[in-house]
Amino acid sequence: MALNPQFGGLIPSGTQEILNSNYLQFNAGTAGNTNTFAQQYLPEIYEQEVERYGNRTLSGFLRMVGAEMPMTSDQVIWSEQNRLHISYSGVVVANAAGTSSTITVQAPAVNTVSINDTIVVLNPVTGAESKGIVTNSGAYAAAVAAGLNAADIVFQPFDNVQIAQAATGVGVKIFVYGSDYQKGQSMNGAFAAGGQNQARISVDPVLTQFSNSPIILRSQYVVNGSDMAQIGWVEVATEDGTSGYLWYLKAESETRLRFEDYLEMSMVEAEFNQVGNQAAINLSPGSEGLFAAIQSRGNVETGFTAAAGLDEFDAILKNLDTQGAIEENMLFLQRQTSLDFDDMLASISGGFAGGTAFGLFENSEEMALNLGFSGFRRGSYDFYKTDWKYLNDASTRGGIVGINSIEGVLVPAGTSTVYDQILGTNIRRPFLHVRYRASQADDRRMKSWLTGSAGGAMTSTLDAMEVNFLSERCLVTQAANNFVLFRGI
Repeated sequence: MALNPQFGGLIPSGTQEILNSNYLQFNAGTAGNTNTFAQQYLPEIYEQEVERYGNRTLSGFLRMVGAEMPMTSDQVIWSEQNRLHISYSGVVVANAAGTSSTITVQAPAVNTVSINDTIVVLNPVTGAESKGIVTNSGAYAAAVAAGLNAADIVFQPFDNVQIAQAATGVGVKIFVYGSDYQKGQSMNGAFAAGGQNQARISVDPVLTQFSNSPIILRSQYVVNGSDMAQIGWVEVATEDGTSGYLWYLKAESETRLRFEDYLEMSMVEAEFNQVGNQAAINLSPGSEGLFAAIQSRGNVETGFTAAAGLDEFDAILKNLDTQGAIEENMLFLQRQTSLDFDDMLASISGGFAGGTAFGLFENSEEMALNLGFSGFRRGSYDFYKTDWKYLNDASTRGGIVGINSIEGVLVPAGTSTVYDQILGTNIRRPFLHVRYRASQADDRRMKSWLTGSAGGAMTSTLDAMEVNFLSERCLVTQAANNFVLFRGI
């Protein structure tokens, strides 16, 4: 009887040399791999990972322009003011006999113009205008009873010249700028058709409400107990400062960082769910994010470039004048749009007569030339420009330029004063802010907890550590008519 192999199967060598046949391999069985303990030369090993993508987190936008406040309901509702003055666009003018004309307010607008109101009629095509007085209005029940339509206004021009539309089907704009009564005439003007005294039409403000619902975001990382006790040779280093030689620390940290980014990304990208029968297929109603709010209630600038100089940007300013005219605004842009703004501003800094100096104030060859702008003032507005990493990062919207691509947003720096039920006092909050679910019993702004039987958790027999993350929140975009979304073409 013989023992085979003898002495562990060692193969003698004629020289003092480490060979695969007489030394344990580091990764035996891997074809073509020479990284073994049989190498007599020790490689230079970098223990830390190289941060080839820099800081990979994307959050920070909402912290710069907004705030976070608690809420206790499934829905947040807010109301926004409508315009103060009486004005209608798209009205139709039908010339009657003589110089008076009948102006018809188009549905769904409601006629609230009183007799003796003085109005301006503007033609958007030709720029022509006519001023006159209202002699009859369908806003009065008596006028309707006498045969006038409720949407009609009888207009008498002051210059006694008949007004006409520039083209068939082209609506005009009218607005009330005052009233005109005879000397000694009471507030109740004489009704033209029946002679009854008619009070002025009282204009009640219309409540315009908007709402949004929070969405629930969840994430989880699981590591078994054995891997938690295993030491690696790569030193962990993450954006939140986590360090050490336990690889699960890196995975857990990156899961947390990724979830924190999702908290902001979902507020920017969220959409209401239009799918029917949502409960049957386990879908939530969704929520309205920043892009969706501006698209539906704000302003959209398509194809902004520096080629048109200030003309194209001035068109944006003219539109802002018709809205809230908020003086300070912030521009969050992707790289190409940011460069377009720099080129636009640089085009007026050529050094010729009337030009403005930019970059080198002393024209010293030893100073660095600054070809970028971080802020500027145009008209009565101040703009502060910065790059938005979310629109530049290749893992999100970065590098996508073309039809309907999102290239930046203009966010007003205004605030509104409201009564907060949670705090019990009046507070000022930005037009753009996040509401998260919270009460005395539970705070769902950003929850994290451990389950399992490893890593300090003793909640179950599972031989693992489960790291759970949860948040419930929504974005409130108030006065979206003051926001601008830049899109590609």
